[in-house]
Amino acid sequence: MISLWCKNQGIKLPDTVQFSKYGGLTKADRDHFVSLLKKMASNLSGQREAAEELRQLTKRMSSYRALFGEYVNAVPHLLFPFSQKSSSEIHAGLQEDLITTLLNISIHEDNKKLVAENPMVIPLLMDAVRSGTVETRSNAAAALFTLSALDSNKVLIGKSGALKPLIDELDKGHPLAVKDVASAIFGLCMIHQNKLIAVRDGAVRVILKKIISRMHVDELLTILALLSTIQKAVEEMGELEAVPCLLCIIRETSCARNKENCIVVLYAICFSDRSKWKEMRDDETTYHTISQLAQNGTSRAKRKASGILERMNRPVNLIHTAIN
Repeated sequence: MISLWCKNQGIKLPDTVQFSKYGGLTKADRDHFVSLLKKMASNLSGQREAAEELRQLTKRMSSYRALFGEYVNAVPHLLFPFSQKSSSEIHAGLQEDLITTLLNISIHEDNKKLVAENPMVIPLLMDAVRSGTVETRSNAAAALFTLSALDSNKVLIGKSGALKPLIDELDKGHPLAVKDVASAIFGLCMIHQNKLIAVRDGAVRVILKKIISRMHVDELLTILALLSTIQKAVEEMGELEAVPCLLCIIRETSCARNKENCIVVLYAICFSDRSKWKEMRDDETTYHTISQLAQNGTSRAKRKASGILERMNRPVNLIHTAIN
């Protein structure tokens, strides 16, 4: 309609606004995109200018995110500065822009495999989690979470060793980065082999320490519930006094999901370690925490709470008989 109106008015449209078949991008847009990638091989000033513009373009426009999948060497060109210097030598602002651009382009579904399988990407994201600015750390963790949407990427990222720097950042990193870090750990731990890696790398101790301090409880309880399918994790939870902490959270929180995650973990502990039954019985005598949840929780929470009560109330000699 615009073209027809312009034609009737005798106005000639410039080439730069003639939409192409490439998602609304013109040839001029695509040429500009290529020129920005080429500038990544220039001096620091040119790199910073190009990186900042690519960050903004990929944030605002999905068509620019898609371009990274159409140009075979787009990701290597974007990361060219890292091929010349180590992450610690890269200008902090440049690193932040490049890592954030990786996050932006990873949002595009067709790019997830392409980005994760580039041999530079996961190590760069790990380095950024370890030593970037607060925003860089957050965005690197967010990129790992976004990439972990694909199961094949979960495996790749887990094998690369990315869980250890994420757990370290969760433990001692900046509070503003913790939410994205927790999301990345959660995404990766959706598969069994990464749960094993996370437990091996100290996730249970770090997560419980944060929960006991009432920091990011919502996110971390979700991860703890995921890890409760791993026997070694459940044993650690018992040793680290998880039971009184979780019972206390059930009483003090109004969040049904948090109550559910707490009882899921307590259920795993109850069926793994009979030495914790006394703590649970004593709590029942004083507060009736588990029985109240068995009546008022979510359907899953009711089921788990009822299972704990049934287990604790079962005569000991029947348990021995069942085992024998």
